[in-house]
Amino acid sequence: MSPIPTPPADWRERADAAVRRGRRWDRLIPSVLLDSPISRLGYWYGCALGRVWGGLWSTGRVEHRNGLRVFRGIPTWAFPRGGVCVGDCFLTGDARPTDAVLRHEAVHERQWRRYGFLMPVLYWLAGRDPLRNRFEIEAGLIDGNYVPRGS
Repeated sequence: MSPIPTPPADWRERADAAVRRGRRWDRLIPSVLLDSPISRLGYWYGCALGRVWGGLWSTGRVEHRNGLRVFRGIPTWAFPRGGVCVGDCFLTGDARPTDAVLRHEAVHERQWRRYGFLMPVLYWLAGRDPLRNRFEIEAGLIDGNYVPRGS
């Protein structure tokens, strides 16, 4: 496992600004699309997609931890960074995820419930930099191993 990079000195201010910006965007989304039967359909679709992808590529036993189905042994080309949450599925490599990482991923699972089909699009729009991606920030940068403990 590679060491966690040292974040810039102003990472907290940047993170707070990203979350505020994301919440302003949320106000533009019709409420019928958030935490609704429509978002639930998108969440279920994400769950099905995660289970199919995990079932195809996982080489380990599927575990149920922290409300997630954890698929391990996924090839690294099949997921970004240290893993990916799709619906209620966490797809990751060979290492057993820590409780902290699963706390982080459980927040992403909740985000899937809230946003449904919008989740992949909104996440993509938030960008790949976890220090500016409101979904990673809300899930916890420390628990997600983006920022070292004590930063």
